[in-house]
Amino acid sequence: MKQFLPLLAALTLGPNGASAHPHIFVDMALKVVVSEPGQLQAVEVTWAYDEFYSLLIFEDLGLDSDFDGELTADELEKLKGFDLQWSEGFDGDTYLTRNGEALAIGDGVHLETTVSDGRITTRHRRELIDPVAANGVVFKAYDPTYYTAYTLNRGLEVTGGCVGEVTPPDLNSAYDMVEELLYSKPTGQAEEAYPEVGEAFADTVRLSCGA
Repeated sequence: MKQFLPLLAALTLGPNGASAHPHIFVDMALKVVVSEPGQLQAVEVTWAYDEFYSLLIFEDLGLDSDFDGELTADELEKLKGFDLQWSEGFDGDTYLTRNGEALAIGDGVHLETTVSDGRITTRHRRELIDPVAANGVVFKAYDPTYYTAYTLNRGLEVTGGCVGEVTPPDLNSAYDMVEELLYSKPTGQAEEAYPEVGEAFADTVRLSCGA
């Protein structure tokens, strides 16, 4: 979950009660930057927010006063980087692993912000703290609490002679997990629960490079 603006913090931190479905929907594109020697250097992540959430951002920042779903150049400047003001400890909902070990990546650096048909789309880059061999690296994007849902449906690009294989989530297993962690609890406990099931709903990208 992104955490950046006071008014929106309450929204992105989740509702007071339990939830079994997301409230923010983000379409994604991913570019994986691999050097010619096969070292993973960085990822470039595109987030396209749903229309309702985009509207909330417009209202909170006082943008799109003519309600046409488009922004002026000055308004776009105010919007730039709005979703990169992360609180301490927030990992950007981006997870990279290799051989089961988490890979450290730097903070997001803004690359682009656009608005079209009432939807905000942003792109940012994150560098690997220590570049590693790209072969076998696994990428996932998810909000652990599944309040925000990410779907990798806007394209995948991998440079450096490597390729990425996308495996969609097993939704039946994911919803079974929700049932087990949330709905099997007594009503009083379920109302206070917000289980971390987001990873189960995530697309998985696995990198492979030539021999």
